[in-house]
Amino acid sequence: MDNQVIDKIRTKIETIMTGSEKTRFFSVGSLLFALSLCYGCAVRLRENCYKKGLLRSKKLPCKIISIGNITVGGTGKTPMTIKVAEIVKRLGYKVAVISRGYKGRLEKTGGIVSNGKTVLMGPDKAGDEPFMIASTLKDIPVVVWQNRFEAGCLTMDEFDPDVIVLDDAFQRLRLKRDIDLVLLDCRHPFGNNHLLPRGTLREPVSALLRGDAFIITRSNYAGDAIIATFTDKLRKLTRGKPVFRSCHIPNVYKAAKEKKRSIRGSLQDILPCNPEYLKERKVFAFSGLAGNSDFRLTIENLGCDLIDFLEFPDHHNYSDTDLNRIYKTYLESKADFLLTTEKDYVRIANRITWPIDLVVVNIKVSFGDDDEAFNAFIEKRLRG
Repeated sequence: MDNQVIDKIRTKIETIMTGSEKTRFFSVGSLLFALSLCYGCAVRLRENCYKKGLLRSKKLPCKIISIGNITVGGTGKTPMTIKVAEIVKRLGYKVAVISRGYKGRLEKTGGIVSNGKTVLMGPDKAGDEPFMIASTLKDIPVVVWQNRFEAGCLTMDEFDPDVIVLDDAFQRLRLKRDIDLVLLDCRHPFGNNHLLPRGTLREPVSALLRGDAFIITRSNYAGDAIIATFTDKLRKLTRGKPVFRSCHIPNVYKAAKEKKRSIRGSLQDILPCNPEYLKERKVFAFSGLAGNSDFRLTIENLGCDLIDFLEFPDHHNYSDTDLNRIYKTYLESKADFLLTTEKDYVRIANRITWPIDLVVVNIKVSFGDDDEAFNAFIEKRLRG
């Protein structure tokens, strides 16, 4: 099937999944709705099997913190995983991180991305997100494996941590955890309230009751009144469990054209620069994220003049044709800078020979006024 046809089908389905319009009978939307009913039955059956002991969760001999969500797409799990791992380390615990390694070559067989001293593999093997985690965290091992329990066993054998932080594991019920942190985007926490594939919910909203605490992400993108109203609603839904607010802080780096690209594309090899550097400058951007629109908003909030933007699917494997298209479109746009995300940069850094300054934007998490309370919550739960 032609790639353009595939892209059109994908775009049509994504529009339905994220839209709130009612669907007509005998349409793609009605088919997706029927499939979502079947999916919902399977999800509820699985959860009940774990509740009744027909399926059993396994325990590792250390504390487990899970970072997850109930929707597909970008709520900021990877930067939150980094943030939580750093907090746990500052509290004096020996910590390791486990990630699925989505679309990495070791996703199904497992492997050690970092031993806490050296990053041992690139994003092609590890997956882009585990590689980003390993490149950012110092003295913290990172392991990938789709099977989180087997990954945990490997991590215990190799590193004997006090605490393991799991990236994207709220639905991984096979492994018991001590703290379940659930992220919810303040702007569309439950998508269009439909389950996959009619909507973006991985589970019914009632699954939130499994969580121990809830983190409202991107709270700087909504007014105080909206956040307060949603916080009250969330506390009622979850029977008074803790709710924390966080925001995403962009950091800007520049991969200068005269410098040799790192073969692995780590931000450690390029220079940080002041975000003010981009203010009112003409920029052309591209990204392959679950939330490309979020990256677009981040750029606009930096005060840039965004004159063109190319979107690709999440975890996109950039072809030479894609890279040539990006470079050609950038030249035609006559922009001052070409911007992308850290997640995209790690996938293409060793393949690009563009004679231009490439600006890379990554995201860090801040809890703002809730910082002390969140740290205290983690400390208390780990000691308790």
